[in-house]
Amino acid sequence: MSSRIFFKAAQACLVISMLGMMISCASFPSENQDPAKNNKATYNKDLKDCQEDYPEAGSGVHIRQWINCMNLKGWK
Repeated sequence: MSSRIFFKAAQACLVISMLGMMISCASFPSENQDPAKNNKATYNKDLKDCQEDYPEAGSGVHIRQWINCMNLKGWK
């Protein structure tokens, strides 16, 4: 019986984690407020800068840091 409860709890955690990842990906900035900077080359350069400033972390906190960094660079 306790293994069944553990399995249900693990399923719930997995679903919650997947929903969180989908929400965080959906809110990643993709458009710059400055029309002159609103192009793929500038986007890739800014994202690379943010990735260098905030390296990947096992906890996933780096994604939120990248989003905040891109927001500071004018991406919404």
